[in-house]
Amino acid sequence: MQRISIFACEAQPIVLEGLNKVLSNEPGFELVGSASDLASASARIVQIKPDVVLLDTAAGFKTTLQFVGELRFLCPSCRAVLWVNDLAEVESFRSLQLGVKGVVKKTFPIYQLLECLKSVGEGNIWLENSISQQVNNILNRKAAPRFTPRERDIVGLVCRGMKNKEIAEELYITPGTVKVHLMHIFEKAGVKDRFELAVQGRQLLGGDEPIVSAPLTSQDVNRSPVG
Repeated sequence: MQRISIFACEAQPIVLEGLNKVLSNEPGFELVGSASDLASASARIVQIKPDVVLLDTAAGFKTTLQFVGELRFLCPSCRAVLWVNDLAEVESFRSLQLGVKGVVKKTFPIYQLLECLKSVGEGNIWLENSISQQVNNILNRKAAPRFTPRERDIVGLVCRGMKNKEIAEELYITPGTVKVHLMHIFEKAGVKDRFELAVQGRQLLGGDEPIVSAPLTSQDVNRSPVG
């Protein structure tokens, strides 16, 4: 079984030591490197190219998200997870919009940290929070919409957190064409924005599980529906 490689950026040595012990006892994971700050982490991450980069927010939320943006350019295959003491729900959504693939609190049990790392390492988005009735209804819909092959491609890329420009480059079409496809996709799927589309994820494409391992509420979050 191929192990998920983890690089951790953690300011507290004792926390890093605990993480190392946890992962060393888990056959599905491998801690391949660590750093105490973002400045020293960047070059090592690019060199190692881990599957998942676990980031604390000791440098500040804004600075950490800027680092995630740089990481997407320097190491596109690396998936960022925020390991936080606490984070408001709106900030969790903002993190997703800027390329973070998972948010897990340090107060959570170890099994949830491992769930997050596994899910993100497998290409999903993972967030832990309460499930609103709206999202719960979305997940319980049974009828899968009939997407065209191109629409299916776009749904999959939206679930990977890609923006319209990135999707356009991936599929060799224009951002305007992506936006038109998304409007058709929203209508077919009965969703109102990109978040609902990402929450349904694999279910929309005929899979068994949503792309978001643990869905969130969507109240009080400003989202651009198709942009």
